Amino acid sequence: MGLMCMAKQQKTNKKIILLDLIFYLVFPYVIWKFGKDPLGDYLAMLLSTVPGFVYTIYRFILEKQFNIAGLFIIGSLALSTTVDLLSGSAERMLWNSVYVGLFFAMIHFLAFIIKRPFALYFAVDFAYLQGYERKASTHLFYQQGIFRWFQLIQILFIVRSLFFAILKVWLLQTYGVEGYDSMLIYRQIASWFFTIVITGLFIYSNVPIQKYFANQKKQVQ
Repeated sequence: MGLMCMAKQQKTNKKIILLDLIFYLVFPYVIWKFGKDPLGDYLAMLLSTVPGFVYTIYRFILEKQFNIAGLFIIGSLALSTTVDLLSGSAERMLWNSVYVGLFFAMIHFLAFIIKRPFALYFAVDFAYLQGYERKASTHLFYQQGIFRWFQLIQILFIVRSLFFAILKVWLLQTYGVEGYDSMLIYRQIASWFFTIVITGLFIYSNVPIQKYFANQKKQVQ
């Protein structure tokens, strides 16, 4: 049974990676490459965000993320899309995406400072989908030895937002708007890297959780 679940999960992960590649890279790249001449830079760039937007909404509904994690994703998407629509030009749209990235870095930093890491609440949402009560999971994840891992993941959220902002600035200064296709490629590679690292830390957080339960069991005995 375990091997079957693992094989199924691996198949699902491969499917997600393929769909990410298609909707976040291939479609935007094709729309930009063949649409910028007849449509202009700004309209082509704006249209290139549509596949990713639709795909994200689809994933949101499919995975039933009607929770804090889901609301954060939709809120982020709504803000980014609104800024894109109000930008008025391709260059302004790219620069505004840098400012939006810095804004999210600030939000993540604030959550870290007040010790309300989004990472912890994302984990609570995931545990809830597995059948665990939110209140019990929240109490557990705030225990000493467990909480610090969610703070560490929260730091990675901050680093990720700052990295993408700096990457976009560098690409803009190096290639200008014409480097948008390169930006799509670099952004997707970086996104996969951070996803792997963050997912790894989420998985590893199960280690201190198991240690906590083991210590609780020893105290009872």
